[in-house]
Amino acid sequence: MIENNFKTKVIGVDIRVDRTAYALVNIRGEMLARDEFATQDYPNISDFVTKLADGITSLMEQSGDFESVRSVGISTPSGNYHTGCIENSPNLPWKGIVPLAAMLRDRLGMAVAVDNNANVIAMAEHAFGAAHGMKDFVLVNLGSGMGSCIYSHGAIHQGTNGFAGEIGHTTYISGGRKCGCGKLGCLEMYTAGKGVLQTAKEILAESDTPSLMRSVQQLTVRLIIEFCNKGDELAVEVMRRTGHALGVGLANYASLFNPEAIILSGVVSRAGKWLLEPADLAFEEHVFHNMQGKVKLLTSLYEDRELNVLGASVLAWDVKEYSLFK
Repeated sequence: MIENNFKTKVIGVDIRVDRTAYALVNIRGEMLARDEFATQDYPNISDFVTKLADGITSLMEQSGDFESVRSVGISTPSGNYHTGCIENSPNLPWKGIVPLAAMLRDRLGMAVAVDNNANVIAMAEHAFGAAHGMKDFVLVNLGSGMGSCIYSHGAIHQGTNGFAGEIGHTTYISGGRKCGCGKLGCLEMYTAGKGVLQTAKEILAESDTPSLMRSVQQLTVRLIIEFCNKGDELAVEVMRRTGHALGVGLANYASLFNPEAIILSGVVSRAGKWLLEPADLAFEEHVFHNMQGKVKLLTSLYEDRELNVLGASVLAWDVKEYSLFK
């Protein structure tokens, strides 16, 4: 059978707590057009899907590329590749099981794939970034939460039900800080964005030591990193404690999976040496001795916004083509 209508573009979608971005991406990984909107403006999932579908349609029409678009890939917290659903997300506004892939497919008339944002980021790193050419690595995303992806023998290890890699919800301190998942002491409550802010709050309460962190009304991870770069003693201590917790968690991870590298992405990873040096010390102290000095600790080369959309485009190529119009 001779066929000349090979489709050369896909849509990559990045859903986050604060905003949702989507882009038209060609077969070379180039973003041809992009737009976004505030996720929190659509607390009703049906309204959200309508907004996303209308936005994608408008993007394709404006670019004159409707007929050349093959499929949609979606990066989202708590996304499940097997079911195409967002499942019990602790941070997104929609609770329970959300059949996102099916809902958007019905609106657009084309194939839609959904996966956890850490898995999608790992796809981007494998295709375009620091993991290019690697077959065994771990991607850890330190954003509002802590997600991860296990790349084993050149493929993502999804687990039986699609939930493999939830390192953020392993226990770091028994009976510790309350996590959004309902458990106490989860690792992400000490390493992800909300954990960093909690650590900062505790450190500021421990003494009267002057700190730039006391001078701002709304403290953020980016500000703490900025204050580290300015030599703020307490800000540096925030990242030291965060790095130690991260190093211990990654050492346990590496001892189980023996990866070639662990790649860090997300806003917390942008702390650079303030995070990486204490993390590396704790990692080498706690990792299985046969792996000491053998696992590379890397940070992503991409900005977070670009990485998630690119990874979602890789995911879009992986789904079986479907169209209501064939």
